[in-house]
Amino acid sequence: MKNVSKLVIKMGLLSLLSVVPLTAQIVNGVDFTTSFPFYAGNAKMPAGSYKIIQSDMDASILQIQSTDGVHSAFVDFLPTHSAQPHPHSDVTFHKYGDAEYLNRIWVQGQEYGMKVEPTKAETKAGANSSVVEHSLSASLR
Repeated sequence: MKNVSKLVIKMGLLSLLSVVPLTAQIVNGVDFTTSFPFYAGNAKMPAGSYKIIQSDMDASILQIQSTDGVHSAFVDFLPTHSAQPHPHSDVTFHKYGDAEYLNRIWVQGQEYGMKVEPTKAETKAGANSSVVEHSLSASLR
């Protein structure tokens, strides 16, 4: 009987955890413009205008694509939570030396955002220099 109740509790917790990623969503995507090149996952993206949408194949993957369609990257993300709904949409970057890395995406009115999983290169850059975090305004599509 003890094992059954433990199993029920574990299943309940697992089902609650599986709901969290569903709340971190970009319904129609967001648009932003950078004046600097940046890394999205392992892909180096030039300065320019971009759109971010969730992948149709996997809800935990984001597609970052230049508005001209020339540059594109897929990145994994983890849901992140804020105590209050975010007041505006924005895209956050981490800067190490001269390298910029896409870090988080927040959507206006949502308490959940998306944190891009750091690559090995970003982790190594973070070990060798201090991080400067900054955000750019984004607009809903």
